[in-house]
Amino acid sequence: MKSDRYLAFAKNLSFEAGEIIRQGLTLGIQRVTKADQTPVTVVDEQINQLVLDRVAKSFPTHSVLAEEGSHLIDGSPYTWVCDPLDGTIPYTYGIPGSTFVLALLKDGQPIVSVIRDPFTDRTYWATKTTHSHVNNRPLHTSGSTTFKNSSVGMIYWQGNYQPFLPLTDKLIRQGAKIMVFASIAYLDMMVASGELIATVFPGTSPHDSAAAQLIIEQAGGVYTSISGESQRYDGQVNGHLAAANPTIHRQILSMLR
Repeated sequence: MKSDRYLAFAKNLSFEAGEIIRQGLTLGIQRVTKADQTPVTVVDEQINQLVLDRVAKSFPTHSVLAEEGSHLIDGSPYTWVCDPLDGTIPYTYGIPGSTFVLALLKDGQPIVSVIRDPFTDRTYWATKTTHSHVNNRPLHTSGSTTFKNSSVGMIYWQGNYQPFLPLTDKLIRQGAKIMVFASIAYLDMMVASGELIATVFPGTSPHDSAAAQLIIEQAGGVYTSISGESQRYDGQVNGHLAAANPTIHRQILSMLR
């Protein structure tokens, strides 16, 4: 099956990229601030180029949409969406909490996803026809229907935080703990693993969300925009909400309204 070939390719690439991430981690990493005020390192750029090269060699008719440089082919139904180093901010401070993120889209929807955490040797993966796994263990989102004693992952920044401050207050009042960490893929995989009950994130870049959606959904979760809409990932997206189950998803949407 084609999906088996795509999954094997994505996993192999994730191990190669993950090793670059692991070996590059040190204190005092040099970084450059981009126009959007986010940092980029030589590791981001090296892995981005690796993805472009590997896809061009193995799947020359496929597009690549990546954070640090893309190669788009008009009319191609297949697009690899990549964040070469999700969690660049903690990485630049020598904190081992970053991931390599890769998804294959067909007509804008993820059909293969791999997220690699090289520091814990965890590879999260799913396809459209298989259950989600971390390494060889199946993943299951939390079955909780209450926020009490549960944790919610959130990331927001200047210009995007207005809807989330009232939400944070409501969640805390219902007994939730808020976890803020600058790698949305890392937090999303904690949702897929059942460790966090939900994530809320205002990002609009496909590489932030495409891979996580498939892994969370195939683990039994719900993943939509913060207005409750499904979305394509071959263009700008509307931000996302990922929850452990439909009950929690509905509750957070209601809070946001």
